[in-house]
Amino acid sequence: IPLDGVIIDGESRIDTSPVTGEPVPVMAKAGDNIVSGCVNTSGQLKIRVEKILEESMVTRILDSVENAAASKPNIDKFITRFARVYTPFVVLFALFVAVVLPFILPDSLNWHFFVDSAYTGTVNTIHGTSGTASIYTALTFLVISCPCALVLSVPLAFFSGIGAGSKKGILFKGGIAIESLKNVKAIVMDKTGTITKGNFVVQKANPAGNAMTANDLLAISASCELSSTHPIGNSIVEAAEEKGLSIERPSKVEEIAGHGIRAELSRGVVLCGNRKLMDAQNVDLSVYQKENFGTEVLVALNGKFVGNIVISDTVKDDAKDAIAAVKKQGIITAMLTGDAQESADAVAKETGIDEVHAKLLPQDKLSELKKIRENHGAVMFVGDGINDAPVLAGADVGAAMGSGADAAIEAADVVFMNSEMKAIPEAVGIAKMTNSISWQNVVFALAIKIIVMIMGLFGFANMWIAVFADTGVSVLCLLNSIRILHRK
Repeated sequence: IPLDGVIIDGESRIDTSPVTGEPVPVMAKAGDNIVSGCVNTSGQLKIRVEKILEESMVTRILDSVENAAASKPNIDKFITRFARVYTPFVVLFALFVAVVLPFILPDSLNWHFFVDSAYTGTVNTIHGTSGTASIYTALTFLVISCPCALVLSVPLAFFSGIGAGSKKGILFKGGIAIESLKNVKAIVMDKTGTITKGNFVVQKANPAGNAMTANDLLAISASCELSSTHPIGNSIVEAAEEKGLSIERPSKVEEIAGHGIRAELSRGVVLCGNRKLMDAQNVDLSVYQKENFGTEVLVALNGKFVGNIVISDTVKDDAKDAIAAVKKQGIITAMLTGDAQESADAVAKETGIDEVHAKLLPQDKLSELKKIRENHGAVMFVGDGINDAPVLAGADVGAAMGSGADAAIEAADVVFMNSEMKAIPEAVGIAKMTNSISWQNVVFALAIKIIVMIMGLFGFANMWIAVFADTGVSVLCLLNSIRILHRK
């Protein structure tokens, strides 16, 4: 649906999940408002456009992405700050050694003897003043202090981190994403398509009383829904087929818009639908007990309520283990979703998520994200829909599932190409190891350089040692960075 408007003719089921995250298609008919970004899944609709492109839902979401990205925290890289001080300092100090030091240290000092012997092999080659020796010392000092190892070591670590991520289907969009990820204190996730698979699966069949078994209930429901095109009806038929149940083709089927289906089977008249259908057909629901989660299909046979079937989205197989792994890393977990509170609570309880915020519109998600950042610190958000794009852009680190909407992938800093939950703790682990190794490289390079600089000042370091302190240290930092690629 390209633009916001009002339906003036037709009736259809609308997939609103790209905008609201609600997995169950919504029935829409003449007179209903409809927003851009949703998908028409069945009937033909004629829509009167109410808003121009610049004012439509999708454009507002994309504008929110730009505004959120503009307010995103910026990281001032350590190596950039360090280079501002380090480079001018070593140049000025080299000038000090070459120009000022000869006037401070007399020729007779052992310092002059060591410098002469280090560079010439004899004591008498440079003879008479300490000025010439100090120039050699200054040049050696410049070679030793050359920032090549420092400048290379950090990017090499981050390149290795990006490579390690790609081997596991994790796409980091540059080193800034990795650097930001190490500081994350809370991971916030969307529900549908992120924690769950975004499909419809029968979770349980609840027969009322002893009139029939769960399999009997599922069989007559599947027979009633056999010709239905609704995703919920399809899921009931698929569940019955997987169990090998006998499905009867009804002699007569009537679909009642917004209510459900009435079908005539050999056992009698079967009603499958919502509570409105049961009330309209005067079915007694006194024994009906509502479930705490999922979408329910109520079933009646010959005017008597015989049970209900619960259909809900399926939690990803690795979701529970992934959440547990995130918690072991000392990170808070939260869920932001447009789904109903009961469904969100059920998924959170099953997976072990700490905080749940449900029934949220795209702009509400961004507000809740800011509150979580204030309470816990830097936040990573993981989502997959168009409605998640503003939050992805506004989070300290935004991660999108590879199977998600293009807008979400574009706004994200990290993309999980395999759409697996286990990629979340893996990405955090790679980021922490990458940053750890980059600091190891910096400390190692600086330590070697400082030691050799001191040796050079007192004449114990010749040009060969200076070259090792520069190029040799760079090679060692490279080898250290490659360790990330072999991370288990």
